[in-house]
Amino acid sequence: MAAVKHKILVLSGKGGVGKSTFSAQLAFALAAMDFQVGLLDIDICGPSIPKMLGLEGQEIHQSNLGWSPVYIESNLGVMSIGFMLPEPDDAVIWRGPRKNALIKQFLKDVYWGELDFLVVDAPPGTSDEHIAIVQYLDAGSIDGAIIVTTPQQVSLIDVRKEVSFCKKVGVQVLGIVENMSGLCQPVMDFKFLRMTEAGEQIDVTEWAREHLKERAPEFLSIIACTEVFDSSRGGAERMCREMGVPFLGKVPLDPQLCKAAEEGRSCFVDQKCAVSAPALKKIIDKMMENQGLSRMSVDNNA
Repeated sequence: MAAVKHKILVLSGKGGVGKSTFSAQLAFALAAMDFQVGLLDIDICGPSIPKMLGLEGQEIHQSNLGWSPVYIESNLGVMSIGFMLPEPDDAVIWRGPRKNALIKQFLKDVYWGELDFLVVDAPPGTSDEHIAIVQYLDAGSIDGAIIVTTPQQVSLIDVRKEVSFCKKVGVQVLGIVENMSGLCQPVMDFKFLRMTEAGEQIDVTEWAREHLKERAPEFLSIIACTEVFDSSRGGAERMCREMGVPFLGKVPLDPQLCKAAEEGRSCFVDQKCAVSAPALKKIIDKMMENQGLSRMSVDNNA
């Protein structure tokens, strides 16, 4: 860990808010900036990082320096318990002490080499894994935590606890990301249905698309957005004002980003994630700017 310049935790109060998707895309983005990046998955019971980086079926190799991360690029290494399971469907049924021991081993025995950034993808909540990673890394050596949430109160209630946890253990909150902030995609990517009186759904997608092309071609380039989760009480942005923590921004629910995660690829390499990729890039740039980080500052930070 002495060779790691910056350590960032990615946390969430609630499961299923897209924390691992954000962790994976953060790692892809930093690697694309020519940083040396490590992505450590400490979600012991639900490791999804191997899937989201297209590394399923890979194994950890041992060298005289320790465990070697699995590399997706020369400057992006990954470590996860997912690489250690005999079968991908095997459940990890461990108590706290055994989880803590593995996290300590990940930190002590994995040979990352020189890293600019270590991104740690943690499970939801404030339990054994979180206490272990803060203690073993030493809270003072952690740059901070990015907390991912969705807009509705049922998620924000738990995110407030996550912010409280960070304050109690001395970990700076780098900012809150509101994920799945409305469903957004091009109008022509939608499926159109007509409901019958009997409640049956009839697919009229082809008819609707042809109708738009002929009668309203200006709609072909329109992005349609709608709320999925209730944000009438101000969402994450209002919570950040109330709790005095930075708000990094919103990422829409983009089916193309979901597809990129399923396929284990970066959303930044092509134009498919035209809705979500710019939002993610803006958030990452803001986080870097807030911390005074740049290519030069990282290179000069011994």
